Amino acid sequence: MTETDLDVLVVGAGISGIAAGYHLQKRAPDQRYAILEAREAVGGTWDLFRYPGIRSDSDMYTFGFAFRPWTDGKVFADGPSIRHYVRDTAERHDIMEKIRFGHRVVSAAWNTGAAHWTVRAETASGPVTLTAKFLVMCSGYYRYDRGHEPEFEGASDFAGEIIHPQKWREDQAYAGKRVAVIGSGATAVTLVPAMAEEAAHVTMIQRSPTYIAGRPSRDVIADTLRKILPEKSAYAISRTKNIALSILFYEMAQRWPGYIRKQIKTYIRGELGEDFDVDRHFTPDYDPWNQRFCLAPDGDFFAALKGGKADIRTDTIERFVPEGVRLSSGETVEADIIIPATGLDILLMGGIELTVDGQVWNAAEHFAYRGMMLSGLPNLAICFGYTNASWTLKIDLTCERVCRLLNHMAREGCDYCVPEPPKDIEPAPLLDFSSGYIQRAIDRMPRQGTKPPWRAYQNYFQDMLAIRYGRLEDGALAFRRAGDVRTDSFAEAAE
Repeated sequence: MTETDLDVLVVGAGISGIAAGYHLQKRAPDQRYAILEAREAVGGTWDLFRYPGIRSDSDMYTFGFAFRPWTDGKVFADGPSIRHYVRDTAERHDIMEKIRFGHRVVSAAWNTGAAHWTVRAETASGPVTLTAKFLVMCSGYYRYDRGHEPEFEGASDFAGEIIHPQKWREDQAYAGKRVAVIGSGATAVTLVPAMAEEAAHVTMIQRSPTYIAGRPSRDVIADTLRKILPEKSAYAISRTKNIALSILFYEMAQRWPGYIRKQIKTYIRGELGEDFDVDRHFTPDYDPWNQRFCLAPDGDFFAALKGGKADIRTDTIERFVPEGVRLSSGETVEADIIIPATGLDILLMGGIELTVDGQVWNAAEHFAYRGMMLSGLPNLAICFGYTNASWTLKIDLTCERVCRLLNHMAREGCDYCVPEPPKDIEPAPLLDFSSGYIQRAIDRMPRQGTKPPWRAYQNYFQDMLAIRYGRLEDGALAFRRAGDVRTDSFAEAAE
């Protein structure tokens, strides 16, 4: 095995990358590591998005780091608060000095004979090449340069501004203007009440409804615990409570979708009154949690509708016209600004080109192992969060497992590990979600199996037991030395 520049190279300095840095320092302190970040700041999503009202759509007691208590008190924090929390965490734990900003990774090539990755990054000063034994991909799951932007007929005819949330400027003026928000996901549900405070009027145009429920912006139990217990103890209890409640709600939605659907409609009718057409605007054609569930802090979304500062249209769009958006019903929603909150464009591992011994690695041909490694990719872990709970919950577990792997290989004299699926593995979609942004990318994503360790169950407690305490040499993960001939399905496919 040849000497490398680094033992571990982390790609991305968002929440996942900072978590990886912390765990490497604490659990695998002998590993030399660095973090490459394409942008000039930490924070990832929370530094990129600047649209009005940007906030977490998961509670901060589970979205926050396991090792760094969230003490702000807000259950759903705004973007600037999260950005500060991430940066402050990196500074407190001396992770900032490990970050190399302005390094956009474009390719990574694995060499079995040398048992290392050769990584190429673009910088303002020119290309940079580094070698590392292990890669931890923390670059998120979507394109940073643009979101999903469907073509709308007549867009060039519109007399106002069309701004995708991902390209929102902080100095963008909208006070006193009429705004049309296209979409019904978390971004739209956030934008509507935030912009309604200053805009002349905000109209949300949705092709189909989504599930939305209000939730208090303060956690009374967490606030009480902070007054009587040490900070870390109060945070740990609040975090465990909220994890358990989120799993309970998800399982109830899976087992009794009709009951949950009825309860949500009852809640919305109580917020908006019997005269509001809840059936039309808030009754999706799918069961709860078949897509991401949207939350409205203190019911702010419903308050904006009830107060008359915002309204909602459930219809398809015929075309844009000079004065706004013409719907298929013939109605025209007048607007000065149109915001297509039409979702993300999924891009696994930042679109980095991966090769293994000269062969291009194609994600769609491979399988996920414990939701954190991918078949055919030696010494590479990917930080990918939950779809039905806080993203960070899975990230912390993944980073812990990576450290266990690194320490195990060092003890056993192994140079690399690679997941090897059985020949008879039954393929299934990696994410069992009907959301548009998932379905648009389904043919570009890895698959999973139907049984562990090839299936991810989207359950924190199950994952915690398996990832934190489960056997590393479980028969699915092969451990080898430099130069060993690969026998995994990727090598066979290449032949």
